[in-house]
Amino acid sequence: MGDKTKIDWADASWNPVTGCLHGCEYCYARQMAHRYAGQDTGYAYCYRLPRYGSELIALDKPMHLRGKKAPYPFDFAPTFHRYRLDIPARWQRPRNIFVCSMADLFGEWVPDEWIAKVFKACEAAPQHRYLFLTKNPIRYSKLKDAGMLVPHDNWWFGSTMATEGAPYAMGRRSFVSIEPILAPFDNMEEAPLVGWVIIGAETGARKGKVVPEKRWIDDIALYCKEWGIPVFMKESLRKLMGDDFRQEYPWDMASPWDRKPMREVAP
Repeated sequence: MGDKTKIDWADASWNPVTGCLHGCEYCYARQMAHRYAGQDTGYAYCYRLPRYGSELIALDKPMHLRGKKAPYPFDFAPTFHRYRLDIPARWQRPRNIFVCSMADLFGEWVPDEWIAKVFKACEAAPQHRYLFLTKNPIRYSKLKDAGMLVPHDNWWFGSTMATEGAPYAMGRRSFVSIEPILAPFDNMEEAPLVGWVIIGAETGARKGKVVPEKRWIDDIALYCKEWGIPVFMKESLRKLMGDDFRQEYPWDMASPWDRKPMREVAP
């Protein structure tokens, strides 16, 4: 987490919440949390909140391991690092921030109050663009119905897809992240209109790792071209895609809502 990130579609990552209970076998975040896991023996500022057959943990200040801050003191258990909430406000230069790259902020186990405090921290630093991503996009609707999720011009809401299925659209500032792509998407025509599509291949050395075929990405790119949707291919696809590799950002292009889809004017 920090002012720089290896995530190529964002300038920075910010993790006021870490940990996840989805259990995806290809999860890079879990692997990273395992690598840097470790915890102190003092719990004076640690609040354990039993829920969903697991524990949720809230911290008011960092925990340390062997004299250094432990970024994931409880491994991949859902943890609220309240002391990180003011980080965006301390960054004066505008950034594209991936919120909770090491968690699913909208997992069903995450309390509403955690999400509300993250939203409030985003509102306190409006100089940035905030990119949210979840495998549980129905939570967006629940929060919106509860009056907790108010649209902002600088907030983008994404849903993660690894296999075929209709993405969840939150309007013009919504996006889909197909990462890792595990199979061809043959029915993109049935998907609702979104403002951006991100595609990436599985990385790492997991046994059973899926290596995508170029046509899988070509088919998605063609659909996006027909509807004027910008496509961002992650660096993991550069070699596979060759001259067809592209990295487009929606804020640098006209919205697909603002132009006529090519499909409607094709002969």
